[in-house]
Order: sequence, then structure tokens, then C-alpha cells
Amino acid sequence: MSTITQSPTKNSTIVAKTNLPVLGMSCAACAGSIESVLRNLPGISSAEVNFAAQTVQIVYNHEVTSLPEMQKAVQSFGYDLIIQQENATGQQAEIQQMQFQKLQQKTIGAMILALPTVIIGMFFMEMPYANWIMLGLSTPVLIFFGQDFFRNAWRQAQHGKANMDTLVAMSTGVAFIFSTFNTIYPAYWHERGLHPHVYFEAAVVIIAFILLGKLLEERAKGQTSSAIKKLIGLQPKTIRIVRDGEEKTIPIAEVQIDDIVLVRPGEKIAVDGVVILGQSFVDESMLNGEPLPIEKQALDRVFAGTLNQKGSLQFRAEKVGSQTLLAQIIQTVQEAQGSKAPVQRLVDKIAGIFVPTVIGIALLSFGLWMIFGGENAFTYALLAFVTVLVIACPCALGLATPTAITVGVGKGAENHILIKDAESLETAHRVNAVVLDKTGTITEGKPAVLAWHWVSQNPLRQALLFSIESQSEHPLADAILRKLEQEGSSEKIQLDKFESITGQGVEATYKGQQYWVGHEKMMEGRGIVLPDAVKAMAELWREKANTVIYFAGADVGILAVLAMADPIKPNSPTAVAQLRAQGIEVYMLTGDNPQTAAAIAQLAGIAHYQAEVMPNDKAGFVQKLQAEGKIVAMVGDGINDSPALAHADISIAMAKGTDIAMDVASITLMRSDLSALPQVFHLSKRTVRTIRQNLFWAFIYNLIGIPIAAGILYPATGFLLNPMLAGLAMALSSVSVVTNSLRLKQLKL
Repeated sequence: MSTITQSPTKNSTIVAKTNLPVLGMSCAACAGSIESVLRNLPGISSAEVNFAAQTVQIVYNHEVTSLPEMQKAVQSFGYDLIIQQENATGQQAEIQQMQFQKLQQKTIGAMILALPTVIIGMFFMEMPYANWIMLGLSTPVLIFFGQDFFRNAWRQAQHGKANMDTLVAMSTGVAFIFSTFNTIYPAYWHERGLHPHVYFEAAVVIIAFILLGKLLEERAKGQTSSAIKKLIGLQPKTIRIVRDGEEKTIPIAEVQIDDIVLVRPGEKIAVDGVVILGQSFVDESMLNGEPLPIEKQALDRVFAGTLNQKGSLQFRAEKVGSQTLLAQIIQTVQEAQGSKAPVQRLVDKIAGIFVPTVIGIALLSFGLWMIFGGENAFTYALLAFVTVLVIACPCALGLATPTAITVGVGKGAENHILIKDAESLETAHRVNAVVLDKTGTITEGKPAVLAWHWVSQNPLRQALLFSIESQSEHPLADAILRKLEQEGSSEKIQLDKFESITGQGVEATYKGQQYWVGHEKMMEGRGIVLPDAVKAMAELWREKANTVIYFAGADVGILAVLAMADPIKPNSPTAVAQLRAQGIEVYMLTGDNPQTAAAIAQLAGIAHYQAEVMPNDKAGFVQKLQAEGKIVAMVGDGINDSPALAHADISIAMAKGTDIAMDVASITLMRSDLSALPQVFHLSKRTVRTIRQNLFWAFIYNLIGIPIAAGILYPATGFLLNPMLAGLAMALSSVSVVTNSLRLKQLKL
């Protein structure tokens, strides 16, 4: 989980970004304290804590501050950071498991001692030495099983802070001290004609219930990160390599780039690389959702986490450790789960003042009861003070958003939808316009030459076309190369100059003569005249939804005309129909001619499309839709889509596209078709709905619970909330929020 990336800024300082596990947090106010202490350190530009994921994301200048300095500052507040880079997630999991077992033991111990205390306090108050027996039973609960509440509250107080532990320590501490005083010195009250009440049962039950609530909450929070655990589980622990002519099995951390890796049938592939020997089929469904195993042989790429099936392979390691595709997916999911949705920042501000506000309300209710409480004023005042402190729950507020985001991002990862940050997941539900690039997004991106016509053909010109297209990265170039190879023309000649002209085609110079391969618009711009026969042939091809490409020379004019087709992906029409059913308008942009664009749009069921669009025009089209008030998602897979992706409200890349498209995009579809696109918006809507439900119940719980705890119903109904019931309600409130978020795991996309 602990990851660091560095980038130089304009001032030549080094900015690092790291995601570190946090230990010791008990509530949302703890997250605020950690953020505050880190942000006050020199060199730290931002620090965002995710309470649900128990992580902090820090952006800092490592020339000014260091990870040990951050750890020391956080430790002074009673928390801790795991700063070791290797296996930080595993260390955190081990520590959390140990803490969970200790919490389980404390909960059981507190429950065992609380039960007889409650029975005596509720039914056998008049038995001999009842108060002394309850004092003996409750003392271990507070001193041993509940000691963390008091220790953490004291650390917070030393820094002028307060959190949930403060509320628990104050409420149970006051009840226990008051009860102990009344047990030891009952005469103080007898002399004043009053009965010395004790509240040992309230103190121990509050601690027992809150420990139980934390136990259930920790168990539920562990389930929210199950998706990331599954991804981490795809990584083998050891790897078999050939080094110095000897076969060795070594830990995965020791493998190096260029090592020769051996994979036997049924084994997981441990790192990314290129096959050098052998033939097999590899199951890559865990990464990209492709249902069928993919054949692998020499020069094919293999990826960490995928499963080798029948054959044996030898491959050269190219990416190891944090550089593998699987590691990058895990890092992206972890960073997304650790990031904050916009609504969470407002909740954090509320949580930051929540505990001091509750303490103020508790003191106010104590004072009002002392003034207006009559002959039992002190008893009622004390009960109201304790109950208000107990029932208030900042945890429910702090868990409302991050638990839903964590489960939502994990659900996306399980369905091969890679979400880069919480803001993208939250914003996606508002999208009402989707802009699709045609090639590689709606269509297969694997065009083929269906027909060609040479106006002037000879081996040199075919070799020239082969040489020009071999330097092009456009998908159409591969199709032309395959066609030429089938015709036996695979000779390459040395070009003087080559240039790719985005959105039009390519230009090359050979022996001082200029040649072009591209669309009709490129030919017109270069002054190339199309013969009538070529025009008629091109028009006929376009009517069949074919793309027409021309090959021309400056002195000789048109040399060849090619008809190309890129078949539509089988799932594209269904995905478009689902988007429209969700109330989303779908637009298609393409550099193709109007006839081809119209034919593809009709096949895909798209009503709005634009043809002969340049890359910069795509960005302009996105901005035009935004100016009309639309929330726009742009879906693309190529370099020429990156400007539009950057301008869109939500940018979505196809994983089989270029790296630059994936870098720019806020969401990546690991599958190569559009079937996951409607799932993105459905997941976003359900996640946002869950966040709203969580926040609603968290706010309503506190808005209703705190006044009732203060005794607002007593004048009208005579009802005063028992502190024990308040403790139970407080424990269940945070558990209910986490449980509601976990319902997203059952969502069918």
C-alpha cells in the first residue's frame, strides 16, 4: 500500500506523493487530528486521511521533511504510520489482525463483568454490599478493558484536541468516580437527606457496548476492502528463474529485469514480460475480463497475476515489483479508495467541531438540569451529562462516505472498471452526455483492407507505401501492412523524412519527392486532383460504410485508393441502448468521412455524430456540450483523444488503448468493449445513493439522539434516556452505516 512517486516542479524541488497505512484511529475526529498535525509540518502540501481504509495520502517535498519525521509527529498524538515501503499492506493487515484479536478479548471480558453488574444494579440493589461488589466488578472494566479510551483521551487533551475517546472517557469516568465516591462516603448524602445513587452498571455497559460496536465495525470495515485483498492475492510469493544457467526459486521481491522466468502449467505468472520460448494459453480474465484464454508464444506479452494453463513458457522479465500492470492496478485502486469525495471534505469540517460541540451541549444540559431539576436535580443532571456524551457518534459521520467509496471502487475493480479517485466515482452519476471516439471504442480498432485500386502500380511504389505505413502508429497502417505482406510486398526502403499529421494522415519524402497517405481532405489540402473514376469508386465504397484512404505523390498525383472497414464491436449497440435508457445522450466523433460515420452511427444506434473531426475539434466539441450545461464523459483510446479526455468532466479510457489515454483518464475500462460503460454510471448512482443514505441517518441519529439524551422529552412525557441504551445506540449507529455500505457488494452491474 505504501507507495511513493516523485516529480520535479518548476522550482526544481522534488515533490513526492505517498500513501501510508495508519494505526490507532478510533473515529473521524482522529482522522482530522492526523491531517492537522501533518499539514502543520514544513514541506507538506496536502494530507488526506481515509478513516475507513485506515490510510493517509501525503504530498510533500522530501528535501524539507521525511517519512520518519512524519511518523514521529503522528506518534506524539497516540497514532502511528507504517513507513516501510516493502509489504506495508501486509504489515498493516498483521497489526490490525492482532489488534482485532485484542479487541475481541477485551469485549468478551467487559461483557462477562458487565452482566452481573447490570443484574445487581437493576434487580438486587438492596442486597448486602451491592455497591462494593459492583465497584469490584466495574474497576477492571475501566482500568483494563477500557483503558484505551482513557489513554487516547489523555493524549488528545495534551494537544488541545478531543475525539470519540474523549466522550467515552468523560462519560464513563464521571459516572464511575461519582459512584465510587457514593460507595465509599454514602454519609455525605445521608447527612443531606438524599440517597447516594451509583451508576456502575451504566459505566461498564457503555464500555462493553462501545467495544462490541467497534468489534463489529472493524469486522465490517475489513469486508469493505475485500476487492483489494483479492487483487493482492493474485500476486505469487515466489518465482522460478534461470540465472547463471541454474534454475532457482526465489522470493518475488528478488526478481530483476531481464531475468529469464519459467512458468509451468497451472502456475500464476509473477511479473510482466515477453515470451522467448514455449507456447501456451493464458487466462487473463482477472485483469481484463476477457472470458477466453489467450494464446501466447514467442514475442507475446504476459502479465503478472494471470494464470498459465496447459503449456510451459519461458519469458524475459520486463516489469517487476511496483512497475507491473497488476501492481499499478492495485496502486490505483488503493489511491482511489484512500481519496476523498468532495462531500467528505464538508463532513470532515463538521466532524472536526463535533466533539467540542457535544461536550458543550453536555455541560449545558447539566447546568439546565441543576437549575430546573428540582429535588433530584443533581441525579438528572449527571444522567443527562453522561447520556449526551455517550450517544453522540462522530464515527457514523466519518464512516458514511469513505466506506461507500471503498466498496464502490472495489466493486468497480471486480468488474474490471478501474476508478482513479473518489471524485470521479461521485461525479459520474451526474453525467448526461457521453462522447465516443469511433475507432477502437465503438469499432474493433482492427481495420482490414477490403479492396484497393492502383492507378499506377510498380514494386517500388508498393515498397514505398510499405515503408511509409511501417512508421505510422495509426490502426489503419497495420491493416495496410498486412495487405501488402499478403501480396508479397514487404520490402522496406529508407525514407528521407516522415511526419504524422494528426487527423489527416502521414507525409513522407523519398529522393526529394513528397508522398502522402491519408483522407480526401489531406489530398485536397495538398492540391491533389482526384480522377473521376477514382471519385466514383470512392463514393461507392463509402456507401458501404468503408473508409477510403488515398496514396499520392506530389508529381504523380493519385497512385492508389484503398477501401478499409473497421467492424463494429458486438456489444456496442447494446451498450449505447443501455446508456440511452439511463437518460444519457450519446455522441460519436470520428475523423472518417460523413458516409462512413453515418453508417457506423446507424449500426450502433447513435443519433448524434460528427465526421471529419480533427483531434482539437474533439476537445472543442466537449467544451461546446459543457457550455450547454451538460456534464460530459469522453470515452477514447488513442493519443488523438487525450485533449478531449483532459477537457471532459469524466474521462474514460479503454485499457487496450495507448498509455497516454490511460494516464489522462479518470476511469479505465479494462475490458476492450463498451459493455462496462453503462455499469460505470450505474455503480456511481448506487454509490452516491448509499453515501446520501449514510449521511442522512448519521445526521438524523445525532440530531434526534442528542436532544433526547439531554432530556428534552422529560417535561412532556417524563422520559429520560438510560445511559446504557445510549451506549447501545451509539455502538449500532456506526455499525449500521458500514453495513449499509456493504450492501454495494451485492450490487449486480
